[in-house]
Amino acid sequence: MTQGGWRAARLLPLLACMIFAVGSRAQQPGEVLDEAKLAGRDAASFTQASEDYFHDMDGGVALTQEEIRGRNMWLVWSGGNDRFWNQMTDYTFGAFDLLKIISSHPSLGYSRTNRWDYFGLVNEPCFEKSTGPDKARRGLWLDVRSKNCPADPFENEGKYPGVAVGSRGKPLGDGTTQPIGSFYGWGTGIAGLRLFPNPDFDAKAAKAWDADRYYTDPSYYNRKDLVRPYRVGMSCGFCHLGPSPVNPPADPANPKFANLSSSVGAQYMWVDRLFIFNSNKPEGRRNYMYQLAHTYRPGTMDTSLVSTDSINNPRTMNAVYEFVGRMGMAKRIGQEKLGGGELDNKQFNDYLTSGPLLEFFSKADGTVHTPHVLKDGADSVGLLGALNRVYLNIGLFSEEWLLHFNPVIGGKTITPIKIASAQKNSVYWQATEAGTPDTALFFLKAAQPDRLKDAPGGSKYLNADSATLDRGKVVFADTCARCHSSKGPPPPQALDLRPEKCAGPGYVDCFKRYWGWTQTDEFKAQMRKVVQAPDFLQGNYLSSDARIPVTLLRTNICSPLATNALAGNIWDNFSSDTYKSLPSVGTVTLSDPFTGAPRSYVMPAGGRGYTRVPSLISLWSTAPFLLNNTVGKFDGNPSVESRMKVFDDAITQMLWPEKREQDAVLGDKVGGTIDRTTERSAIIIAPGFLPEPLQPLQGALHRWLPWLVGRGDDVTLGPIPQGVPIGLLANLKLRAESDDLGDKAQQVRDAGDLLLKLKLALASAPANATDAELRQHFASLREPMLKLSKCPDLVVNRGHYFGTAQFNRQEDLSADEKAFGREPELSDDDKRALIAFLKTF
Repeated sequence: MTQGGWRAARLLPLLACMIFAVGSRAQQPGEVLDEAKLAGRDAASFTQASEDYFHDMDGGVALTQEEIRGRNMWLVWSGGNDRFWNQMTDYTFGAFDLLKIISSHPSLGYSRTNRWDYFGLVNEPCFEKSTGPDKARRGLWLDVRSKNCPADPFENEGKYPGVAVGSRGKPLGDGTTQPIGSFYGWGTGIAGLRLFPNPDFDAKAAKAWDADRYYTDPSYYNRKDLVRPYRVGMSCGFCHLGPSPVNPPADPANPKFANLSSSVGAQYMWVDRLFIFNSNKPEGRRNYMYQLAHTYRPGTMDTSLVSTDSINNPRTMNAVYEFVGRMGMAKRIGQEKLGGGELDNKQFNDYLTSGPLLEFFSKADGTVHTPHVLKDGADSVGLLGALNRVYLNIGLFSEEWLLHFNPVIGGKTITPIKIASAQKNSVYWQATEAGTPDTALFFLKAAQPDRLKDAPGGSKYLNADSATLDRGKVVFADTCARCHSSKGPPPPQALDLRPEKCAGPGYVDCFKRYWGWTQTDEFKAQMRKVVQAPDFLQGNYLSSDARIPVTLLRTNICSPLATNALAGNIWDNFSSDTYKSLPSVGTVTLSDPFTGAPRSYVMPAGGRGYTRVPSLISLWSTAPFLLNNTVGKFDGNPSVESRMKVFDDAITQMLWPEKREQDAVLGDKVGGTIDRTTERSAIIIAPGFLPEPLQPLQGALHRWLPWLVGRGDDVTLGPIPQGVPIGLLANLKLRAESDDLGDKAQQVRDAGDLLLKLKLALASAPANATDAELRQHFASLREPMLKLSKCPDLVVNRGHYFGTAQFNRQEDLSADEKAFGREPELSDDDKRALIAFLKTF
């Protein structure tokens, strides 16, 4: 190695440590207070809003006062997370900026006019596009409330007084006073995003503020010391509301409240464009952060992006329907044991004195009957615990949450956030716990199926005759209903599927017995009667809500490999002892991302290896399919016609898997496609976001490491050539998961060796190297990269082959995958009949 190479080798670990040091803090977990507690507020001072402002939404369903409060909480309560989303600009090195996303400045290339088409974000009714800088909003180009609309009741700071911390309520030295505002914030013109005065915006910040430069000058808006006048908060509704399938807006950019649903999911959101504010420009697309986020198809995102588990894991922001049927399944098969901090989750028993919701938790033995919301079935502590965890995951009590990991970049051992700490030190958490029972009641009432027959023009797609539908019901009963129905025949006692036997370590053995029974003529005969009953769809969740081994599904394993809910990880308190004791599902067969050859991978135990069965309710309106929206061609128009076009394409690919997208490099060798970088990119850290210990060295860094630090003193980790599988880098395990000191030492050696080899290999490439030449450097490190991968499965659209010939092509599969036997292959006519029946869901 050259002298310069050795110098670089010595500096790389130092640089990495300094970058990771951005996340180090003096505060200790369990000791910090949130802004509301620091301001002397209590939970009772955060009154849940009772105004029925969203009356026309959700089909105009009649709600009680409790249910109204629950919907309001879902749509406008952000619980102080504006603090967190403001910090996300730093954590993404300036790439993510919600204050720009809500703006319409001409330099951005997006505005309220094209917001739906570009971002897939819902324009809140009663706003108009900004036509110039707003003096009342510090010169920002923000949506303006329409004069012919009534006032937003949630902005009433007399009734809903904001939290007076920092500069709020104090003069700014320019004749103005920083407002305190409402604790619900001001409307932004984007449904689910609310605007709050920034308590760090003091007189010094006001003097330095230049709105025009904030939009146009990177040397200004990338300054580390820049303080924006406002912070943007996010409600749960931001990721879960959308156009109603049965009452879609005539113009998606200008919906009315009657055209919106609280529970259909943000099916059209482009998260890559949202997280990289300049992704519509070449410099934005050359940012590897964009390349990573570009793997998130519209309507998906990686919910562990912030509290990163080092697995690229985009999953759908799915619709939620039929909570009554879902809770019924939880009562039947969702039994889980809680212990330790898991018992700190609130249950309905803490709020109600009578009624059926009291039957879901037994304090005496810590048993909860729970639905599963997360795709891997990890959240398993009760419905209220699942709702409350979401608020933490979108930034509530970020003062504590961010102490347990390094946001986005990782590189630090993750520790659990304790519910007990939140209950003690966060008034926002206390207020959230008090409000989510009403949100649960709202969903129990309002989250009803959207039927194609009730949609405008829907009847023309329901043209199958009775014989075809009857045939489709038989096919569904034989092939699909064992997983996709909450109604079915009771299992024979001989199967011994008792919860005390099957929950936890015995789960896979019990599931295999159940699966074997569903392959018998006895089961199929009974299931056909259930499906053919006139009331089959009534109150049917169309899912068992069970955890299905990925050895059976053969879908991408990255979601089942998620680690955030494991024992000792960030969501430890929000997953049950039962989940943590689940056994390994065995060995899966993957494809080598360079050659396509089969590779074996042993799935770990302790909760990983499973996928929760999604509901098929309103299936016609929720395509593309699979948990990452990879099956079916997306269309951004929410009309019935467009939804049906996407449904037809997606369901065809599901039942004829040979029609799915194939990989651009390996073709049909891997049975699907691999997400690859679309152009040459790099991880770019602007000078303003460089860690303070490195800032005095900026000039020297370019002289020492010209391939790492540019002349403008940007830190550039790259180049990463076009066509590289994104998961190769995104899924690298840089820290040991074991507590064994020997394992940790070996992991450090392996990771350090790989990173050094990779960087030096790229640094040694000619200045004018082609992407093909650069890819060869990646290929030469194939084995160590796959060895260090937390998820070496890079084929994103494979699996769920039930009823197809592909299910029975098992020659390369492991014994664990073959253990589920073979399945009858449906004829083309059977598949078409099944599709006709699915349209009625």
